[in-house]
Amino acid sequence: MKIKKAVFPVAGFGTRFLPATKATPKEMLPVVDKPIIQYAVEEAAAAGIEEFIFITHHAKRAIDDHFDENHELVDALSKNNKTEFLKKIQNIGGKQAKFTFIRQGEPKGLGHAIGCAKHVIENNESFAVILADDLMMTEGKNVLEQMIEVAREKDAQVLGLERIEGEDISKFGVVDPIETGKICTLKGIVEKPSFSEAPSELAVVGRYIFNGSIFDHINNDAPGINGEIQITDAILSDIANFVGYEFDGRRFDCGSKIGYLKANIEFGLADGELGSELAEYLKGKKDL
Repeated sequence: MKIKKAVFPVAGFGTRFLPATKATPKEMLPVVDKPIIQYAVEEAAAAGIEEFIFITHHAKRAIDDHFDENHELVDALSKNNKTEFLKKIQNIGGKQAKFTFIRQGEPKGLGHAIGCAKHVIENNESFAVILADDLMMTEGKNVLEQMIEVAREKDAQVLGLERIEGEDISKFGVVDPIETGKICTLKGIVEKPSFSEAPSELAVVGRYIFNGSIFDHINNDAPGINGEIQITDAILSDIANFVGYEFDGRRFDCGSKIGYLKANIEFGLADGELGSELAEYLKGKKDL
């Protein structure tokens, strides 16, 4: 099973971060010194992805520009021998990276966004979907690498799972597992159930491995919860061909302000140049 393509739905308006996102896409907000979307692309590239497919909106030109070559900046850095900075802006995604941008038109739900990529995915081709808002920190293999291994081992489509305790479970799609374990077969999935009706504590969070057959299950004429085309409904209609995987790593919800702030702190502490100074600063704030 070769997985060479990843889809990044980035057409949302980022209203929770207004006014910062009035002119700047939420995915371009920096965590330390890189935009959120670049972390997602680098994760995919490390997992062997070569084509990066963005489902975007006309107001998100900054994302296109970020992954395009800025010849003037390259020339300026080269002339001033700033090779360290030059390395940071070249070959994002790898030397063979191909970037494809598809306009969604208007946000109609995650299922609709993924469906916009149908014409660039082969009928029986496996591909990844990454929600950049869910920024992952791992010590070994990244989350997508782990999931691709599971997809190959089980010859199945894979949902990235995280255990969510308490009322927050109602913010997610929640799986109904047949058995427990890091890899589990599934008998159902529910979008944003109430806490009392959630079938488990296992939520789907921001990483998917699909087969091209998923497009046969996305019905743009049958909106689900909140009047949106939910990918959860498509998964449910083909649930026998999915497994869930509790990945190793930490997730930061950069779609929320507190999650975004936590990500900046944790990635800052992990930064070789900034970590020590930031740690010292935070020690001085421990009594707040």
